[in-house]
Amino acid sequence: MNELLSFIYKEQKELSNLGGVAALLGWDQMTYMPQLGATERSEQLSLISRISHEKFTSDKLYDLVKKFNEPAMLETLNEKDKTVINRLCKDIEKSRKVPSDFVEKMAKTTTLAHSAWEKARNECNYSLFASPLEKIIELERQYCDYINLAGHMYNSLLDSYEEGMTVDTLKAEFSKLKSELVLMLEKIKSSQLYQRQQDLKVHLTVEQQKKICNLIIADMNLPNDRFRLDVSTHPFTTSMGNDDVRITTNYARKSPLFSFFSTIHEAGHALYELGLPRNDYKDTVISDAPSLGIHESQSRFWENMIARSTPFWNKYFSVFQKNAEGQLTSVSVEDWYKRVNQVKPSLIRVEADELTYCLHVILRFELELDIIDDKINVSELPGCWNDKMDDFLGVMPKNDVDGVLQDMHWSGGSFGYFPTYAIGSIYASQLYHQLVEEKTEVNSDIENGDFEQIIAWLRDNVHCYGRLLTAEEIITKCCGEGLNAEVFVKYLKDKYYKLYDI
Repeated sequence: MNELLSFIYKEQKELSNLGGVAALLGWDQMTYMPQLGATERSEQLSLISRISHEKFTSDKLYDLVKKFNEPAMLETLNEKDKTVINRLCKDIEKSRKVPSDFVEKMAKTTTLAHSAWEKARNECNYSLFASPLEKIIELERQYCDYINLAGHMYNSLLDSYEEGMTVDTLKAEFSKLKSELVLMLEKIKSSQLYQRQQDLKVHLTVEQQKKICNLIIADMNLPNDRFRLDVSTHPFTTSMGNDDVRITTNYARKSPLFSFFSTIHEAGHALYELGLPRNDYKDTVISDAPSLGIHESQSRFWENMIARSTPFWNKYFSVFQKNAEGQLTSVSVEDWYKRVNQVKPSLIRVEADELTYCLHVILRFELELDIIDDKINVSELPGCWNDKMDDFLGVMPKNDVDGVLQDMHWSGGSFGYFPTYAIGSIYASQLYHQLVEEKTEVNSDIENGDFEQIIAWLRDNVHCYGRLLTAEEIITKCCGEGLNAEVFVKYLKDKYYKLYDI
Protein backbone atom coordinates (compact mmCIF):
# COMPACT_ATOMS: atom_id res chain seq x y z
CA MET A 1 0.00 0.00 0.00
CA ASN A 2 2.86 2.38 0.80
CA GLU A 3 4.24 1.88 -2.69
CA LEU A 4 0.87 2.79 -4.24
CA LEU A 5 0.56 5.90 -2.08
CA SER A 6 4.10 6.88 -3.02
CA PHE A 7 3.11 6.70 -6.68
CA ILE A 8 0.18 9.08 -6.06
CA TYR A 9 2.44 11.59 -4.32
CA LYS A 10 5.11 11.23 -7.03
CA GLU A 11 2.55 12.05 -9.71
CA GLN A 12 1.41 15.13 -7.81
CA LYS A 13 5.00 16.34 -7.50
CA GLU A 14 5.59 15.91 -11.23
CA LEU A 15 2.33 17.75 -11.97
CA SER A 16 3.46 20.53 -9.65
CA ASN A 17 6.73 20.78 -11.58
CA LEU A 18 4.90 20.87 -14.90
CA GLY A 19 2.70 23.63 -13.52
CA GLY A 20 5.82 25.56 -12.59
CA VAL A 21 7.18 25.20 -16.12
CA ALA A 22 3.87 26.45 -17.59
CA ALA A 23 3.85 29.38 -15.15
CA LEU A 24 7.41 30.31 -16.15
CA LEU A 25 6.50 30.24 -19.85
CA GLY A 26 3.42 32.38 -19.15
CA TRP A 27 5.40 34.85 -17.03
CA ASP A 28 8.02 35.19 -19.76
CA GLN A 29 5.32 35.76 -22.38
CA MET A 30 3.95 38.72 -20.43
CA THR A 31 7.31 40.24 -19.50
CA TYR A 32 10.33 39.61 -21.77
CA MET A 33 9.29 37.36 -24.68
CA PRO A 34 9.85 38.87 -28.16
CA GLN A 35 6.57 39.62 -29.93
CA LEU A 36 7.19 37.10 -32.71
CA GLY A 37 7.67 34.31 -30.17
CA ALA A 38 3.90 33.97 -29.67
CA THR A 39 3.30 31.16 -32.18
CA GLU A 40 6.00 28.86 -30.81
CA ARG A 41 5.05 29.80 -27.25
CA SER A 42 1.45 28.75 -27.97
CA GLU A 43 2.75 25.34 -29.10
CA GLN A 44 4.95 25.01 -26.02
CA LEU A 45 2.15 25.90 -23.61
CA SER A 46 -0.38 23.71 -25.39
CA LEU A 47 2.05 20.77 -25.15
CA ILE A 48 2.60 21.32 -21.41
CA SER A 49 -1.16 21.66 -20.89
CA ARG A 50 -1.89 18.43 -22.76
CA ILE A 51 0.82 16.45 -20.95
CA SER A 52 -0.35 17.73 -17.56
CA HIS A 53 -3.99 17.00 -18.29
CA GLU A 54 -3.29 13.49 -19.57
CA LYS A 55 -1.08 12.75 -16.58
CA PHE A 56 -3.66 14.07 -14.10
CA THR A 57 -6.58 12.21 -15.70
CA SER A 58 -4.78 8.94 -16.47
CA ASP A 59 -6.64 5.73 -15.69
CA LYS A 60 -3.77 4.49 -13.53
CA LEU A 61 -3.82 7.51 -11.21
CA TYR A 62 -7.60 7.76 -11.14
CA ASP A 63 -8.14 4.08 -10.40
CA LEU A 64 -5.67 4.20 -7.53
CA VAL A 65 -7.12 7.39 -6.04
CA LYS A 66 -10.66 6.08 -6.40
CA LYS A 67 -9.66 2.84 -4.69
CA PHE A 68 -8.11 4.69 -1.74
CA ASN A 69 -11.14 6.98 -1.53
CA GLU A 70 -13.49 4.10 -0.76
CA PRO A 71 -14.72 4.23 2.89
CA ALA A 72 -13.01 0.99 3.94
CA MET A 73 -9.66 2.09 2.50
CA LEU A 74 -9.92 5.63 3.85
CA GLU A 75 -10.14 4.24 7.38
CA THR A 76 -6.66 2.72 7.00
CA LEU A 77 -5.07 6.06 6.11
CA ASN A 78 -3.70 8.81 8.34
CA GLU A 79 -5.43 12.20 8.33
CA LYS A 80 -3.01 13.78 5.87
CA ASP A 81 -3.43 11.00 3.32
CA LYS A 82 -7.22 10.99 3.76
CA THR A 83 -7.36 14.71 3.07
CA VAL A 84 -5.12 14.54 0.00
CA ILE A 85 -6.90 11.50 -1.47
CA ASN A 86 -10.38 12.96 -0.98
CA ARG A 87 -9.46 16.31 -2.54
CA LEU A 88 -7.51 14.66 -5.36
CA CYS A 89 -10.41 12.36 -6.23
CA LYS A 90 -12.81 15.30 -6.62
CA ASP A 91 -10.34 17.21 -8.80
CA ILE A 92 -9.56 14.27 -11.06
CA GLU A 93 -13.22 13.40 -11.55
CA LYS A 94 -13.88 16.96 -12.68
CA SER A 95 -10.83 17.08 -14.96
CA ARG A 96 -11.69 13.73 -16.56
CA LYS A 97 -14.84 15.33 -17.96
CA VAL A 98 -12.62 17.44 -20.25
CA PRO A 99 -10.85 15.77 -23.23
CA SER A 100 -7.09 16.25 -23.60
CA ASP A 101 -7.39 17.58 -27.13
CA PHE A 102 -9.74 20.29 -25.84
CA VAL A 103 -7.21 21.34 -23.20
CA GLU A 104 -4.47 21.52 -25.83
CA LYS A 105 -6.70 23.49 -28.20
CA MET A 106 -7.69 25.96 -25.46
CA ALA A 107 -4.05 26.57 -24.48
CA LYS A 108 -3.01 27.22 -28.08
CA THR A 109 -6.04 29.40 -28.81
CA THR A 110 -5.59 31.59 -25.74
CA THR A 111 -1.85 32.06 -26.29
CA LEU A 112 -2.50 33.34 -29.81
CA ALA A 113 -5.47 35.37 -28.58
CA HIS A 114 -3.28 37.13 -26.01
CA SER A 115 -0.98 38.33 -28.79
CA ALA A 116 -4.01 39.42 -30.83
CA TRP A 117 -5.30 41.34 -27.79
CA GLU A 118 -1.95 43.10 -27.39
CA LYS A 119 -1.93 44.04 -31.10
CA ALA A 120 -5.54 45.24 -30.90
CA ARG A 121 -4.65 47.44 -27.92
CA ASN A 122 -1.53 48.82 -29.54
CA GLU A 123 -3.43 49.70 -32.72
CA CYS A 124 -6.69 50.64 -30.95
CA ASN A 125 -8.53 48.23 -33.22
CA TYR A 126 -11.04 45.90 -31.52
CA SER A 127 -11.70 44.00 -34.76
CA LEU A 128 -8.23 42.42 -34.51
CA PHE A 129 -9.31 40.72 -31.29
CA ALA A 130 -12.92 39.95 -32.23
CA SER A 131 -12.27 36.72 -34.15
CA PRO A 132 -9.93 35.17 -31.50
CA LEU A 133 -12.47 36.14 -28.82
CA GLU A 134 -15.27 34.38 -30.72
CA LYS A 135 -13.17 31.21 -30.80
CA ILE A 136 -12.57 31.46 -27.05
CA ILE A 137 -16.26 31.94 -26.27
CA GLU A 138 -17.08 28.90 -28.38
CA LEU A 139 -14.55 26.89 -26.38
CA GLU A 140 -15.94 28.25 -23.08
CA ARG A 141 -19.40 26.98 -24.00
CA GLN A 142 -17.91 23.59 -24.88
CA TYR A 143 -16.22 23.53 -21.48
CA CYS A 144 -19.56 24.23 -19.79
CA ASP A 145 -21.07 21.28 -21.65
CA TYR A 146 -18.26 19.02 -20.42
CA ILE A 147 -18.48 20.09 -16.74
CA ASN A 148 -22.26 20.50 -16.75
CA LEU A 149 -22.83 21.68 -13.19
CA ALA A 150 -26.38 22.19 -11.98
CA GLY A 151 -28.10 25.53 -12.54
CA HIS A 152 -26.88 28.25 -14.88
CA MET A 153 -24.30 27.28 -17.51
CA TYR A 154 -21.98 29.97 -16.12
CA ASN A 155 -21.74 27.99 -12.85
CA SER A 156 -19.35 25.61 -14.59
CA LEU A 157 -17.03 28.52 -15.46
CA LEU A 158 -17.34 30.18 -12.06
CA ASP A 159 -16.55 26.95 -10.24
CA SER A 160 -13.09 26.85 -11.84
CA TYR A 161 -12.15 29.96 -9.87
CA GLU A 162 -14.57 30.02 -6.93
CA GLU A 163 -15.52 26.47 -6.00
CA GLY A 164 -19.12 26.12 -4.87
CA MET A 165 -20.13 29.68 -5.82
CA THR A 166 -23.20 30.05 -8.03
CA VAL A 167 -24.77 32.63 -10.31
CA ASP A 168 -27.80 32.85 -8.03
CA THR A 169 -25.65 33.71 -5.00
CA LEU A 170 -23.64 36.31 -6.90
CA LYS A 171 -26.69 37.89 -8.47
CA ALA A 172 -28.17 38.39 -4.99
CA GLU A 173 -24.97 39.77 -3.42
CA PHE A 174 -23.92 41.84 -6.43
CA SER A 175 -27.40 43.29 -6.89
CA LYS A 176 -27.35 44.64 -3.33
CA LEU A 177 -23.78 45.83 -3.71
CA LYS A 178 -24.38 47.56 -7.04
CA SER A 179 -27.43 49.48 -5.82
CA GLU A 180 -25.60 50.60 -2.67
CA LEU A 181 -22.50 51.66 -4.61
CA VAL A 182 -24.50 53.64 -7.15
CA LEU A 183 -26.40 55.37 -4.34
CA MET A 184 -23.20 56.18 -2.42
CA LEU A 185 -21.62 57.51 -5.60
CA GLU A 186 -24.60 59.78 -6.26
CA LYS A 187 -24.46 61.19 -2.71
CA ILE A 188 -20.72 61.76 -2.89
CA LYS A 189 -20.91 63.45 -6.31
CA SER A 190 -23.57 65.80 -4.91
CA SER A 191 -21.39 66.87 -2.00
CA GLN A 192 -19.51 70.17 -1.89
CA LEU A 193 -16.23 68.45 -1.10
CA TYR A 194 -16.52 66.34 -4.26
CA GLN A 195 -17.18 69.45 -6.35
CA ARG A 196 -14.02 71.08 -4.96
CA GLN A 197 -11.65 68.11 -4.98
CA GLN A 198 -8.47 68.31 -7.04
CA ASP A 199 -6.33 65.65 -8.66
CA LEU A 200 -2.97 64.67 -7.26
CA LYS A 201 -0.51 66.98 -8.94
CA VAL A 202 2.77 65.18 -8.54
CA HIS A 203 5.08 63.53 -11.02
CA LEU A 204 7.38 60.68 -10.03
CA THR A 205 10.07 59.36 -12.32
CA VAL A 206 10.39 55.65 -12.94
CA GLU A 207 13.40 55.52 -10.64
CA GLN A 208 11.52 57.34 -7.87
CA GLN A 209 8.58 54.94 -8.25
CA LYS A 210 10.92 51.95 -8.12
CA LYS A 211 12.58 53.24 -4.97
CA ILE A 212 9.25 53.68 -3.18
CA CYS A 213 7.94 50.29 -4.36
CA ASN A 214 11.09 48.51 -3.18
CA LEU A 215 10.77 50.18 0.21
CA ILE A 216 7.19 48.98 0.81
CA ILE A 217 8.08 45.46 -0.37
CA ALA A 218 10.87 45.36 2.19
CA ASP A 219 8.52 46.57 4.94
CA MET A 220 5.98 43.89 3.97
CA ASN A 221 8.70 41.30 4.67
CA LEU A 222 8.79 39.77 1.21
CA PRO A 223 12.00 37.70 1.14
CA ASN A 224 14.35 38.72 -1.68
CA ASP A 225 15.51 35.12 -2.12
CA ARG A 226 11.98 33.83 -2.76
CA PHE A 227 10.42 36.40 -5.10
CA ARG A 228 11.17 39.03 -7.73
CA LEU A 229 9.49 42.16 -9.11
CA ASP A 230 9.32 42.92 -12.84
CA VAL A 231 7.27 45.02 -15.29
CA SER A 232 4.30 44.03 -17.45
CA THR A 233 1.42 45.78 -19.21
CA HIS A 234 -1.03 44.34 -16.72
CA PRO A 235 0.36 43.69 -13.18
CA PHE A 236 0.05 40.07 -12.03
CA THR A 237 1.44 37.43 -9.67
CA THR A 238 2.47 33.91 -10.57
CA SER A 239 4.25 31.09 -8.75
CA MET A 240 6.80 28.72 -10.28
CA GLY A 241 7.35 26.87 -7.01
CA ASN A 242 7.38 27.16 -3.24
CA ASP A 243 10.33 29.53 -3.29
CA ASP A 244 9.85 31.26 -6.62
CA VAL A 245 7.00 33.78 -6.72
CA ARG A 246 7.01 36.52 -9.38
CA ILE A 247 5.08 39.79 -9.23
CA THR A 248 4.91 42.60 -11.76
CA THR A 249 3.91 46.25 -11.76
CA ASN A 250 3.79 49.08 -14.30
CA TYR A 251 5.57 52.42 -13.93
CA ALA A 252 4.21 54.02 -17.12
CA ARG A 253 0.62 54.76 -16.04
CA LYS A 254 -0.59 58.34 -15.72
CA SER A 255 -1.44 58.01 -12.04
CA PRO A 256 1.63 58.74 -9.85
CA LEU A 257 0.40 56.13 -7.38
CA PHE A 258 -0.47 53.33 -9.79
CA SER A 259 2.80 51.42 -9.46
CA PHE A 260 2.76 51.84 -5.68
CA PHE A 261 -0.72 50.43 -5.14
CA SER A 262 -0.34 47.72 -7.80
CA THR A 263 2.92 46.61 -6.18
CA ILE A 264 1.27 46.40 -2.74
CA HIS A 265 -1.67 44.57 -4.32
CA GLU A 266 0.56 41.97 -5.97
CA ALA A 267 2.72 41.73 -2.84
CA GLY A 268 -0.43 40.69 -0.96
CA HIS A 269 -0.86 37.87 -3.47
CA ALA A 270 2.80 36.93 -3.06
CA LEU A 271 2.60 36.79 0.74
CA TYR A 272 -0.32 34.41 0.40
CA GLU A 273 1.53 32.18 -2.07
CA LEU A 274 4.54 32.07 0.24
CA GLY A 275 2.33 31.26 3.23
CA LEU A 276 0.41 28.30 1.79
CA PRO A 277 0.75 24.88 3.50
CA ARG A 278 4.11 23.25 2.82
CA ASN A 279 5.84 20.50 4.84
CA ASP A 280 3.62 17.38 4.54
CA TYR A 281 1.39 19.04 1.95
CA LYS A 282 4.19 20.30 -0.32
CA ASP A 283 3.54 19.45 -3.98
CA THR A 284 0.01 18.19 -3.28
CA VAL A 285 -3.41 19.50 -4.25
CA ILE A 286 -3.73 20.97 -0.74
CA SER A 287 -0.84 23.44 -1.12
CA ASP A 288 -2.86 25.82 -3.24
CA ALA A 289 -5.52 28.51 -2.84
CA PRO A 290 -9.09 27.19 -2.50
CA SER A 291 -10.36 30.00 -4.73
CA LEU A 292 -9.29 33.16 -6.49
CA GLY A 293 -11.71 35.11 -4.32
CA ILE A 294 -9.73 34.23 -1.19
CA HIS A 295 -6.50 34.98 -3.11
CA GLU A 296 -7.88 38.36 -4.16
CA SER A 297 -8.96 39.07 -0.59
CA GLN A 298 -5.29 39.13 0.36
CA SER A 299 -4.30 41.65 -2.31
CA ARG A 300 -7.33 43.89 -1.75
CA PHE A 301 -6.79 43.72 2.02
CA TRP A 302 -3.26 45.11 1.68
CA GLU A 303 -4.01 47.56 -1.11
CA ASN A 304 -7.14 49.10 0.42
CA MET A 305 -7.66 48.32 4.08
CA ILE A 306 -4.00 48.80 4.96
CA ALA A 307 -2.38 51.03 2.31
CA ARG A 308 -5.27 53.49 1.99
CA SER A 309 -5.72 53.93 5.74
CA THR A 310 -4.91 56.96 7.90
CA PRO A 311 -2.28 55.14 10.02
CA PHE A 312 -0.51 53.96 6.87
CA TRP A 313 -0.12 57.48 5.50
CA ASN A 314 0.92 58.85 8.86
CA LYS A 315 3.95 56.64 8.32
CA TYR A 316 4.56 56.74 4.56
CA PHE A 317 3.59 60.22 3.41
CA SER A 318 7.04 61.48 4.37
CA VAL A 319 8.54 58.90 2.00
CA PHE A 320 6.58 60.38 -0.89
CA GLN A 321 7.45 63.93 0.19
CA LYS A 322 11.14 63.07 0.15
CA ASN A 323 11.05 61.33 -3.23
CA ALA A 324 8.81 63.96 -4.85
CA GLU A 325 11.66 66.47 -4.47
CA GLY A 326 9.75 69.52 -3.32
CA GLN A 327 6.44 68.85 -5.09
CA LEU A 328 4.60 68.04 -1.84
CA THR A 329 6.12 70.49 0.63
CA SER A 330 2.87 72.46 0.98
CA VAL A 331 0.63 69.37 1.25
CA SER A 332 -0.41 68.09 4.69
CA VAL A 333 -0.76 64.40 5.49
CA GLU A 334 -4.49 64.96 6.06
CA ASP A 335 -4.92 66.49 2.62
CA TRP A 336 -2.80 63.75 1.05
CA TYR A 337 -4.97 61.06 2.67
CA LYS A 338 -8.10 62.70 1.23
CA ARG A 339 -6.57 62.91 -2.24
CA VAL A 340 -5.33 59.32 -2.16
CA ASN A 341 -8.84 58.16 -1.25
CA GLN A 342 -10.82 60.54 -3.42
CA VAL A 343 -13.73 59.09 -5.34
CA LYS A 344 -13.51 59.75 -9.04
CA PRO A 345 -15.40 57.53 -11.50
CA SER A 346 -12.90 56.41 -14.13
CA LEU A 347 -12.64 54.28 -17.24
CA ILE A 348 -9.93 51.83 -16.14
CA ARG A 349 -10.66 49.09 -13.59
CA VAL A 350 -7.12 48.75 -12.27
CA GLU A 351 -6.95 52.51 -11.73
CA ALA A 352 -10.39 52.77 -10.12
CA ASP A 353 -10.88 54.19 -6.64
CA GLU A 354 -11.81 51.84 -3.82
CA LEU A 355 -15.51 52.73 -3.83
CA THR A 356 -16.23 52.43 -7.56
CA TYR A 357 -13.92 49.46 -8.24
CA CYS A 358 -16.56 46.77 -7.78
CA LEU A 359 -18.88 48.48 -10.26
CA HIS A 360 -16.25 47.72 -12.91
CA VAL A 361 -16.29 44.08 -11.83
CA ILE A 362 -20.08 43.74 -11.74
CA LEU A 363 -20.20 45.27 -15.23
CA ARG A 364 -17.95 42.49 -16.52
CA PHE A 365 -19.92 39.81 -14.67
CA GLU A 366 -23.15 40.97 -16.30
CA LEU A 367 -21.53 41.08 -19.74
CA GLU A 368 -20.10 37.58 -19.33
CA LEU A 369 -23.52 36.22 -18.40
CA ASP A 370 -25.04 37.86 -21.48
CA ILE A 371 -22.27 36.46 -23.71
CA ILE A 372 -22.62 32.92 -22.38
CA ASP A 373 -26.43 33.18 -22.62
CA ASP A 374 -25.98 34.34 -26.23
CA LYS A 375 -27.92 37.53 -25.51
CA ILE A 376 -25.15 39.60 -27.08
CA ASN A 377 -22.46 38.72 -29.61
CA VAL A 378 -18.83 39.70 -29.90
CA SER A 379 -19.48 42.56 -32.34
CA GLU A 380 -21.94 44.12 -29.86
CA LEU A 381 -19.61 43.86 -26.90
CA PRO A 382 -17.89 47.29 -27.18
CA GLY A 383 -21.23 49.11 -27.39
CA CYS A 384 -22.74 47.15 -24.51
CA TRP A 385 -19.61 47.83 -22.46
CA ASN A 386 -19.85 51.57 -23.08
CA ASP A 387 -23.56 51.68 -22.24
CA LYS A 388 -22.97 49.99 -18.88
CA MET A 389 -20.05 52.29 -18.08
CA ASP A 390 -22.33 55.26 -18.63
CA ASP A 391 -25.14 53.67 -16.62
CA PHE A 392 -23.00 52.50 -13.68
CA LEU A 393 -20.33 55.20 -13.45
CA GLY A 394 -21.43 58.07 -15.63
CA VAL A 395 -18.30 57.91 -17.81
CA MET A 396 -17.95 56.89 -21.46
CA PRO A 397 -14.81 55.44 -23.12
CA LYS A 398 -13.58 57.41 -26.12
CA ASN A 399 -11.92 54.30 -27.54
CA ASP A 400 -11.85 50.55 -26.97
CA VAL A 401 -8.40 50.60 -25.35
CA ASP A 402 -10.01 52.43 -22.44
CA GLY A 403 -13.08 50.22 -22.81
CA VAL A 404 -13.51 46.60 -23.80
CA LEU A 405 -9.80 46.02 -24.57
CA GLN A 406 -8.43 47.15 -21.22
CA ASP A 407 -8.22 43.72 -19.52
CA MET A 408 -6.24 40.69 -20.69
CA HIS A 409 -8.47 38.11 -18.98
CA TRP A 410 -10.77 37.23 -21.89
CA SER A 411 -7.76 36.68 -24.14
CA GLY A 412 -6.69 34.01 -21.65
CA GLY A 413 -10.07 32.31 -21.61
CA SER A 414 -10.73 33.46 -18.06
CA PHE A 415 -14.50 33.69 -18.18
CA GLY A 416 -15.82 33.34 -14.63
CA TYR A 417 -12.69 35.01 -13.25
CA PHE A 418 -13.85 38.63 -12.91
CA PRO A 419 -16.42 38.03 -10.12
CA THR A 420 -13.58 36.91 -7.85
CA TYR A 421 -12.31 40.51 -7.72
CA ALA A 422 -15.52 41.66 -6.06
CA ILE A 423 -15.73 38.53 -3.92
CA GLY A 424 -12.17 39.24 -2.79
CA SER A 425 -13.03 42.84 -1.93
CA ILE A 426 -15.97 41.67 0.20
CA TYR A 427 -13.88 38.98 1.92
CA ALA A 428 -11.11 41.55 2.56
CA SER A 429 -13.53 43.86 4.41
CA GLN A 430 -14.75 40.95 6.52
CA LEU A 431 -11.19 39.92 7.41
CA TYR A 432 -10.21 43.50 8.23
CA HIS A 433 -13.26 43.89 10.47
CA GLN A 434 -12.29 40.73 12.34
CA LEU A 435 -8.62 41.75 12.58
CA VAL A 436 -9.35 45.09 14.27
CA GLU A 437 -11.80 43.36 16.61
CA GLU A 438 -9.12 40.93 17.76
CA LYS A 439 -6.03 43.15 17.53
CA THR A 440 -6.86 46.59 18.90
CA GLU A 441 -3.23 47.72 18.56
CA VAL A 442 -3.11 47.06 14.80
CA ASN A 443 -3.38 50.74 13.80
CA SER A 444 -0.41 51.57 15.99
CA ASP A 445 1.59 48.83 14.26
CA ILE A 446 0.66 50.20 10.82
CA GLU A 447 1.66 53.71 11.88
CA ASN A 448 5.07 52.33 12.84
CA GLY A 449 5.46 50.44 9.56
CA ASP A 450 5.37 47.17 11.50
CA PHE A 451 3.33 44.56 9.62
CA GLU A 452 4.59 41.42 11.36
CA GLN A 453 1.50 40.98 13.55
CA ILE A 454 -0.85 41.46 10.58
CA ILE A 455 1.06 38.93 8.49
CA ALA A 456 1.08 36.45 11.38
CA TRP A 457 -2.69 36.89 11.83
CA LEU A 458 -3.29 36.25 8.12
CA ARG A 459 -0.99 33.23 8.23
CA ASP A 460 -3.00 31.76 11.13
CA ASN A 461 -6.46 32.60 9.82
CA VAL A 462 -6.18 32.37 6.03
CA HIS A 463 -2.86 31.26 4.54
CA CYS A 464 -2.34 28.10 6.59
CA TYR A 465 -5.42 26.29 5.28
CA GLY A 466 -4.68 26.12 1.57
CA ARG A 467 -7.35 23.78 0.22
CA LEU A 468 -7.98 22.08 3.53
CA LEU A 469 -11.10 24.28 3.61
CA THR A 470 -13.14 26.06 0.95
CA ALA A 471 -13.00 29.86 0.76
CA GLU A 472 -16.42 30.18 2.39
CA GLU A 473 -15.36 27.83 5.18
CA ILE A 474 -12.20 29.86 5.83
CA ILE A 475 -14.13 33.13 6.02
CA THR A 476 -16.85 31.57 8.16
CA LYS A 477 -14.29 30.06 10.53
CA CYS A 478 -12.49 33.38 10.90
CA CYS A 479 -15.36 35.88 10.70
CA GLY A 480 -18.39 33.90 11.85
CA GLU A 481 -20.17 34.09 8.47
CA GLY A 482 -19.54 33.59 4.76
CA LEU A 483 -19.71 36.11 1.92
CA ASN A 484 -21.59 39.19 3.13
CA ALA A 485 -21.59 42.33 0.98
CA GLU A 486 -23.24 44.29 3.79
CA VAL A 487 -19.97 44.28 5.78
CA PHE A 488 -18.20 45.79 2.78
CA VAL A 489 -20.93 48.40 2.29
CA LYS A 490 -20.69 49.44 5.96
CA TYR A 491 -16.91 49.73 5.70
CA LEU A 492 -17.24 51.97 2.64
CA LYS A 493 -19.95 54.15 4.16
CA ASP A 494 -18.04 54.61 7.42
CA LYS A 495 -14.95 55.68 5.50
CA TYR A 496 -16.26 57.69 2.56
CA TYR A 497 -19.22 59.46 4.12
CA LYS A 498 -16.76 60.80 6.66
CA LEU A 499 -14.33 61.85 3.93
CA TYR A 500 -17.06 63.71 2.06
CA ASP A 501 -18.87 65.06 5.09
CA ILE A 502 -22.12 63.22 4.33
